[in-house]
Amino acid sequence: MPTDWDAIRAELLEMARGDLTLREDLARDGSLFQGYHPRMETLHQRNAARLAALIDAHGWPGRSRVGQDGARAAWLILQHAIGNPPLMRRGLTLLRGGVSEGEVSPLEFAMLEDRIRTFEGRPQRYGTQFDWDEHGRWSPLPLEDPAGVDARRREIGLGPLDQDLRRRSAATARRRERGPRAERPPADWAARRRDMETWLRQVGWRD
Repeated sequence: MPTDWDAIRAELLEMARGDLTLREDLARDGSLFQGYHPRMETLHQRNAARLAALIDAHGWPGRSRVGQDGARAAWLILQHAIGNPPLMRRGLTLLRGGVSEGEVSPLEFAMLEDRIRTFEGRPQRYGTQFDWDEHGRWSPLPLEDPAGVDARRREIGLGPLDQDLRRRSAATARRRERGPRAERPPADWAARRRDMETWLRQVGWRD
């Protein structure tokens, strides 16, 4: 029986839509920014399990199979499967092959690679992953070869990192003006970092 890629595309789009909708709801009341929200974690785990099953049965749902929007939705689900290191690592291998075949955006591959590297405690390559630093500033996480980052970013269609940082900082400032429920630097950065390290070990990103 042939694979119904239209049905799979619709399912992927629905999962991604549910993810973004929940994120917006939790951001609205500020609870999104208070650690990994249990509702968000549950949804991510459910979506990750379903994506893994689809990959097992059919391979990666690339552009020629589920269209640009369906492939983007599959990537979003994978990018958010942060509690499932084996799936994200497996997905990185699949996306690497998909880039050369035109099935996957180079930017999506780069963002996934950067996220995996930061979770594993390695420096990122493209400067796509940001977080609060110890001074309360929104900053890129550690970089491999900082002098070459803008050249690598150009290869995947991104502008200079400094330009991106200014844009992100301005957007963060605008959100903070909306009121006390907006995302803000952690009150205790060191404690937040310790909690993050504990979680990374618990789920299998670190030894």
